[in-house]
Amino acid sequence: MRRERGIDELYRDDPERADALVFGRRGLLKGAGLAAMGAAVGGAIPFAGNLPTGLVPGAMAQAAAGPKILKMDGKADLVLLGDRPLVAETPEYLLDDDVTPTDKFFIRNNGQVPEPTANPDAWELTIDGEVNTPLKLTLGELKKRFPHVTYRLQLECGGNGRAAFSPEARGNQWTNGGVGNAEWTGVRLRDVLQAAGVKPSAVYTGNYAADPHLSGDASRITLSRGVPIAKAMEEHTILAFAMNGQPLPPVHGFPLRVIAPGYPGSASAKWLTRITLRDREHDGAGMTGTSYRVPKTPMIPGGKADEKDFVILESMPVRAILTNLRNGTELAAGTRKVALRGHAWAGEETVKAVDVSHDFGQTWQACTVDAPPNKYCWQNWRTEMTLPSAGYFEFWVRGTDSRGRMQPAAAANWNPQGYGGNAIQRVAVLIKA
Repeated sequence: MRRERGIDELYRDDPERADALVFGRRGLLKGAGLAAMGAAVGGAIPFAGNLPTGLVPGAMAQAAAGPKILKMDGKADLVLLGDRPLVAETPEYLLDDDVTPTDKFFIRNNGQVPEPTANPDAWELTIDGEVNTPLKLTLGELKKRFPHVTYRLQLECGGNGRAAFSPEARGNQWTNGGVGNAEWTGVRLRDVLQAAGVKPSAVYTGNYAADPHLSGDASRITLSRGVPIAKAMEEHTILAFAMNGQPLPPVHGFPLRVIAPGYPGSASAKWLTRITLRDREHDGAGMTGTSYRVPKTPMIPGGKADEKDFVILESMPVRAILTNLRNGTELAAGTRKVALRGHAWAGEETVKAVDVSHDFGQTWQACTVDAPPNKYCWQNWRTEMTLPSAGYFEFWVRGTDSRGRMQPAAAANWNPQGYGGNAIQRVAVLIKA
């Protein structure tokens, strides 16, 4: 006997057929379709008339089996996206802290984690290339010679939001959790570069690190990315040796790493051994083709990429997340006012506004947005929303940056590697009747 699939299973397995059954020919959610959708989400849908055709309710967006959870000493329950290399993201509801605790900070590796050095102060860093005086400094010398700085800096994977692209783009399917805002201590990269004497011919940095290639071939470089000289000389670009007041953990780059905030996390090399200044755009591993690059002009989603039309992804796009409610939260009967809060950031820019909708984007409520304590720290936002009744609701969260660029409803500018996907976040809640 054949078992009929529930609407939640049907949306997961065959969303086009689910839409046809639920919305009907005219794209209206009513009758049997509305009843089926309500049964699937566990309650009435007060703003069902606003639900766009093709939009799977947030409560049904994940497979029933749920995500894989990282099991690692010293780490919270991060979502495991890959184990070779190790990649894990932080669920939004674990990002509620102003400063992200180290155990909740996301992990993005490209190779193997090197064996921790027994004597971190003896770790050597080379500065060479387009400089007047090449330097070779131990970490101990670096700490003694240059002033220490401590900043709260937001770090985000270039592929954060990739899961929102359609068709699916290559790579780890990040949602919104490839981000963290830690307190980093180190020395300014510009102070070190100035000590070496930056030649006028220098235009780009090239970072090199100690992480072994996944193949085990010692001659292969895992990743070698860099930033324009102007970014390297920006005061918040640092060589960090401490995270949240403690030495860097091995998985986060012990004993020395770059932090280039506002740029994709790949520019913040871990296990740093060398920075070479180039007289041209760096062409190391991970700097060419479509790697960490986006098209200058829109391409057909799923189409063939013209690499000549791609440019390096530098400043990350605006994004806002809600952190005090978990997707699928059930609220007590009679609840009408809901306090909401979260964080927002915008790469090289600041966040001008955060707005939240509870009726599938038909109306938006402005939130209070705090100024950051220092540049590149994420900004806190908060508001209180009044809901009209019991039932199923979704909070849609949308950020706008200081240049007026707003998060889209769906991931825009499709690219083969899925970079820069900053679709609005949707958080489902159910108020019991």
